Amino acid sequence: MTSRALGVRALPGIPEIEAGDDLVALIAAAAAGTLVDGDILVVTSKIVSKAEGRVNVAADRELAITAETVRIVATREHAGGMTRIVENRLGIVAAAAGVDASNTAVGTVLLLPVDPDASARALAAGLRERTGVEVGVIVSDTLGRPWREGQTDVAIGAAGVRVFDDLRGTVDASGAALAVTMPCLADELAAAADLVKGKTSGCPVAVVSGFGHVVGALDLPGAHSIVRAPALDLFRLGTDEAIALGRAEGRAAGYDAGRAAGHAEGWAAGFAEGRASAYAEALATRPSRSTPAAMDRAGT
Repeated sequence: MTSRALGVRALPGIPEIEAGDDLVALIAAAAAGTLVDGDILVVTSKIVSKAEGRVNVAADRELAITAETVRIVATREHAGGMTRIVENRLGIVAAAAGVDASNTAVGTVLLLPVDPDASARALAAGLRERTGVEVGVIVSDTLGRPWREGQTDVAIGAAGVRVFDDLRGTVDASGAALAVTMPCLADELAAAADLVKGKTSGCPVAVVSGFGHVVGALDLPGAHSIVRAPALDLFRLGTDEAIALGRAEGRAAGYDAGRAAGHAEGWAAGFAEGRASAYAEALATRPSRSTPAAMDRAGT
């Protein structure tokens, strides 16, 4: 097996970003001719959002979260307010729908890019054209993980980078078949880059070198392909929400079943009573066997 050396460095010199800024020009200038074929630039989503004008004036961050939410996964009250885990319009399940109030002016919030994969493609294409170097681009954001404390950076946009290392169908070092092994390279690279970018250092871009074997065409599947399809999602709701939904559905099903059973029982009772009533009425109106005609036939 060939060993690999991975290099990760922050890219200093990028100024505070404002709406309309040319990120390609700013990143290329900061790199100052140091990029080589196979380098991967990991760009925090914050500066992409700022350049694309995704800064909202919002006195109430909660309203912005609601606007970006398409499905509530779980909510928990705590001393500081309410935590909402939701699915946002990009299909990403995260706290607060990715709405961020850090590293932005007071009274404003940052929304995620409208299409992070498209943003990554534009950056990668622009940098390749400007520098003459074949680079890949990952747009990263910070997410928590189920069942684990803390956060890590993950890829929400990607271009010119193979986002998975699909090992399914191959064998491990012992010769055993690999059936489900598919490391998410884009997330791993995003997390590695965050170690040098940091959250407070003012370095929103990192360069990953030594992983050129995953850099390729700009039409490779982007980070949206990382989002798990609903049909394959085994954890669509938080535990408390799943229990509450199960109870509500159970009550509704029980009510419907009871109503259907009651209706059937009522119909059967009504049918029986109606038939008995009709039979009694028929008996009451039937001619008596003791009429004169009947007595003559009997020879009396």
